[in-house]
Amino acid sequence: MAVPQIWAGVDIGKEHHHCLVIDAQGKRLLSRRVLNDEPVLLELIGDVLALSEDVLWAVDINHGGAALLIGLLLGHGQPMTYLTGLAVHQASAGYRGQGKTDAKDAFVIADQARMRNDLGLLRPGDEVAVDLRTLTGRRTDLVCDRTRQINRLRAQLLEIFPALERTLALTNRGPVMLLTGYQTPAALRRSGAKRIETWLRNRKVKNAATIAATALEAAIGQQTSLPGEKLAAAMVARLAKGVIALDEEIAELDALIEARFREHPHAEVIRSLPGMGALLGAEFIAATGGAMDAFGTPDRLAGFAGLAPVPRDSGRVSGNMRRPRRYHRGLLRAFYLSSMASLRTCPASRTYYQRKRDEGKGHKQAVLSLARRRANVLWAMLRDGACYQPAPSATQTA
Repeated sequence: MAVPQIWAGVDIGKEHHHCLVIDAQGKRLLSRRVLNDEPVLLELIGDVLALSEDVLWAVDINHGGAALLIGLLLGHGQPMTYLTGLAVHQASAGYRGQGKTDAKDAFVIADQARMRNDLGLLRPGDEVAVDLRTLTGRRTDLVCDRTRQINRLRAQLLEIFPALERTLALTNRGPVMLLTGYQTPAALRRSGAKRIETWLRNRKVKNAATIAATALEAAIGQQTSLPGEKLAAAMVARLAKGVIALDEEIAELDALIEARFREHPHAEVIRSLPGMGALLGAEFIAATGGAMDAFGTPDRLAGFAGLAPVPRDSGRVSGNMRRPRRYHRGLLRAFYLSSMASLRTCPASRTYYQRKRDEGKGHKQAVLSLARRRANVLWAMLRDGACYQPAPSATQTA
């Protein structure tokens, strides 16, 4: 891209944005607060282009409230760059005045875009990538809600039946299903193991006999009914039903994610990498868009995932490496979990992992090293459009 003549910085807000335009000398040409509404934003774009058609737009948010503006700018073929909110906040300290206003933030965004040449152009993903970002984001919310619900369930059950809370693995469907029908020691003793087992089998619970025997053993060990047991039992049943409902919604989302993931042009290439299933592949596409155009080298991809350590040297201290503070947690998760899964199915991954363990690295460090190597492999696969080919010998690396 040629050097622009003007730079338009936009401080993104939920209801309003503030746009400030500067020229090559930093002179302010336009400063306006605009409503986050299509007609007003189109008018703003027209006014900025009237100043010069050679403009670079810069924003501090690339999703949420900025989606409409970004979509309109894409429709007009306008180049955009993105600065993180943290980068804008840190840069603001170098400008005169300690006050903070939307106009000042917009000026800092525009001026940083003018001075810096290390900012890449913003490339929103295609339709499939955007859909996968929405679906995987919703799934993450549901998984977090499920974890909170299970923690509440454990706390409530602990108040009336600590032995059962201690013995049941409430992250599994079977024990949670049991709590939708049985919550107190007396209720379990009245029913007996056979009836409980039949009740669980009718609800398609695996290992029903083991769960029934474990629950009854805990009930025999507690003969005392605690105060408030009746109401607490009702709350346990309600919480357990909530966990079951969340499990069903997560399963539905998983099916939607897999179906949408298969529609992406790089789905076959991504899935061919050992350990990279549909869900982790969808998270990879949601984080990167699936194409490697935005990452000029595999090192940039690894840095974005937090897999490339950065130096932290000072004075006589050198060679001090640490993980970067800013990286994409979801992308790191996809690489890390897929690397863990590849240890079971890929001889090359196991060989590389064992080599790192033999060098004295711990398990986590060895898996991270493997994830870093696999980032190189996946980047090359997507660059060439080639599926993963197993090494002919297990001594070769992943």
